[in-house]
Amino acid sequence: MTTDTTHHTDVLIIGAGISGIGVACRLREEFPDRDIAILERRTSMGGTWDLFRYPGVRSDSDMVTFGYEFRPWDELQVLADGAAIKSYIESTAREYGVDRDIRYGLKVTAADWSSADGQWTVTATEESTGKTQTWVCDFLVTCTGYYNYDQGYLPDLPGAETFEGTMIHPQHWPEGFDYAGKNVVVIGSGATAITLVPAMAGTAGHVTMLQRSPSYVMSMAAVDKVTALQRRVLPRALSYRLTRARNIALWRAQYALARRFPDRVRAFLLRSARHRLGKDFDLAHFSPRYDPWDERLCAAPDGDIFRSLRDGSASVVTDRIDTFTETGIRLQSGAEIDADVVITATGLDLQVLGGATVSIDGVERRIEDGCTYKSVMLEDVPNLLWVFGYTNISWTLKVDLASTWLVRLLRHMEARGQTVATPVGAPGNAIDEGMVDSLTSGYIQRGKGRMPRQGREFPWRAVMDYAHDRTVLLDEPIDDGLLQFGAAPVTAPTTVASRVAEMPA
Repeated sequence: MTTDTTHHTDVLIIGAGISGIGVACRLREEFPDRDIAILERRTSMGGTWDLFRYPGVRSDSDMVTFGYEFRPWDELQVLADGAAIKSYIESTAREYGVDRDIRYGLKVTAADWSSADGQWTVTATEESTGKTQTWVCDFLVTCTGYYNYDQGYLPDLPGAETFEGTMIHPQHWPEGFDYAGKNVVVIGSGATAITLVPAMAGTAGHVTMLQRSPSYVMSMAAVDKVTALQRRVLPRALSYRLTRARNIALWRAQYALARRFPDRVRAFLLRSARHRLGKDFDLAHFSPRYDPWDERLCAAPDGDIFRSLRDGSASVVTDRIDTFTETGIRLQSGAEIDADVVITATGLDLQVLGGATVSIDGVERRIEDGCTYKSVMLEDVPNLLWVFGYTNISWTLKVDLASTWLVRLLRHMEARGQTVATPVGAPGNAIDEGMVDSLTSGYIQRGKGRMPRQGREFPWRAVMDYAHDRTVLLDEPIDDGLLQFGAAPVTAPTTVASRVAEMPA
């Protein structure tokens, strides 16, 4: 292995998306004198919100809870578009000074922990030059999300090579693509399809959402009128706290009700759809076979997709593809859909750690073989914070909790002269169930076996419960008997150069 440059930092964060920037800001505020660095593969911060550029791309969680707790989202818009979220991340990074800590264009390929030195050696490739950089750090934070940035999921599409129109995956939207007046078919029924259809309807000639099976769609207010009213009589900071608490409570209640009374929640969602679509619409197109929250609900601001279907600028077809033709798609029912543009909103390709390998003393550690500890560290892996957000409420709520817990951990270690913390699991702790296997979403089911396992009991189980995690991560003692603490050797350390030379090419 040829290493062109080496660097050392106290804390190294992989990823400059909403998770990485959130952790970095918290650390910068609490530890102004510590060295922090962020490695980002892309040439701009923002993560998901820098990558996805398709029409209408937006959050599917309310922004008051999706935004950082330490820097409130101050707009009344409930679901923000991708550009606004990216701008929010960038302005937060500037305000806390962590924009200066980001190194762009670096793809992390490997991280190896040295027990002898009590440090991580992280290998990254400069994608513009092919050169290798080596970063040595005391604590590693992974904020790489859960999907492959290089490619989305594309199923086998019979006859696709014969189609003479334009085919696009939303993850790779062409800049400036003009679809005005064209017949567009969006394949899929998940959050991306539900977003694309109303965003393109009206400009396109016609938009057809072609789905193999339907999803639940939940209408949400586009503007928070309750908060607007609060602000007339309450200080802005108090209004924010009330809105955040209210929204968290509503999301949690909705999820709990769906799990306990799935038939009632299903009936409510279908009645809402019926009200917006009219009595003559075939509601089978929005009546999934699964229960609410077996997959994440799709959000529609002010029911925009229902409005597009009702006014005729869009339509929905539930069927399977027989084959593509030169001018469109023939379905198994025998019907044909003419298309100038086909958008394959067919999902993500699940990936952990951005595809990087993790090793302990040169021996690769398969992430899928162990469990998470309190959903913030990895079993038997020292000094590594695993940042993975919620799937049943705003992702960033977990980022805030994880970063605050990391601050508590680092202060605990600092006060006791400890430099190494390892969550030590019991042998045979993991069971044959992934941490997100309860979701039936396609990308989750396709990616089974890539995520950490569930343990038999907490803290080796990921519970996806904000109130539970808030107590565990913010209030319970750091030293719980399951974290093993120690100090790195202070004599005869190996050099960075020798460690790099010993690593497998």
